[in-house]
Amino acid sequence: MAALLLEAGILFTVVAVAGALASRLGQSVIPFYIVSGIVAGPYVAGEYGLPAVEANDFVEVGAELGIVFLLFFLGLEFSLSRLVENRRRIGVAGTVDLLNLVVGFLLGYIVLGDAVAAVLVGGTVYISSSAIITKSLIDLGWIANDESDPMLGILVYEDLFIAVYLAVVSALVTGTGELTDAVSDVAVAVGFITALVAVVYIGGDLFDRLLDVRSNEAKTLRAVGVTVLVAGSALALGVSEAVAAFFVGMAFSGTGHVEVLERLLSPVRDVFAAVFFFWIGVTTDPSLIVPVAGLLVAAVAVTAPVKFATGYVGGRVYDLGVRRSTRVGLGMVTRGEFSLVVAAVAAGATGAFDTPLVTDTVPAFAVAYVLVMSVLGTSLMRYSSFFESAAKRFAEKQ
Repeated sequence: MAALLLEAGILFTVVAVAGALASRLGQSVIPFYIVSGIVAGPYVAGEYGLPAVEANDFVEVGAELGIVFLLFFLGLEFSLSRLVENRRRIGVAGTVDLLNLVVGFLLGYIVLGDAVAAVLVGGTVYISSSAIITKSLIDLGWIANDESDPMLGILVYEDLFIAVYLAVVSALVTGTGELTDAVSDVAVAVGFITALVAVVYIGGDLFDRLLDVRSNEAKTLRAVGVTVLVAGSALALGVSEAVAAFFVGMAFSGTGHVEVLERLLSPVRDVFAAVFFFWIGVTTDPSLIVPVAGLLVAAVAVTAPVKFATGYVGGRVYDLGVRRSTRVGLGMVTRGEFSLVVAAVAAGATGAFDTPLVTDTVPAFAVAYVLVMSVLGTSLMRYSSFFESAAKRFAEKQ
């Protein structure tokens, strides 16, 4: 316990210093949190005999809570009716976004020459980071802007699709290999999400009464309790905790307590979000980047422009102008937590799939790819004005 408490103290001290440095330089805190995790983690500080933070239970649970609260806040900004109204646009934009999965598969197969590894590479490069994008939307003040609608729609589509993808791939690569297992997992995921949608649709008064207390302490504990319980239940059933937290946030968005919740829970969100980004750094071994440098460079060079293009098209599907569509494209470049889940699936491959390409190369690539794309994506969003102006000038010449 003493060691865990010391590591927790190091964690919060390091991210506080990193956040102060980012603020002093006028930069996004996200890359600084990630890099601070690398420096304070076992692969840098630990290698030099300095006190280091491991990816222990506290850090991992804190990272999960960071994802949960970031997506909860995103849900607070939207309603189920708003999503239903945009269902056609979500379907079109999300389907266009699937091009990234195809491109990732082709890239993986060309470079690695293995179909299973290529499927895992495709999943790694396909899905954007809901948590990192949400944090950036909040920090940049884009959360209430028009560009947040297509970004949200694509993220929801991706999260639902990746739940099916992970169920199928996990059953075939790390499980018994029986397709019936995958079908069962998908059925559970669909059932749980359907139940959440029903609760959001009919349970507005219930959530309103739940928070109808004078004590801020009681209000906070009730909101946190419901959110974490539902997210944890989802994860235990193989469903994305991010999707679950998003729907819980939408349920609370229909109450009269949104402003109070945002004020009370914003510090909680920011603390655990910092732990999440720090965790990405802690799990990154810089030495693993060298063996996969060729695949990494190729992936960044190919997938960043493709993700931008599909995101831009998504913005146009929502009838946004060139500038805001450019913001959508830039924002979707960021990859994060789900790519690391794919890495974990690859690392746990068994039987005929337990090959060095699958269990070693793909996880190393995924970690390096997330590191590069999370920094690149947040930086592109931060300096989007340059790209917006360039896109506007290009459009005017056509």
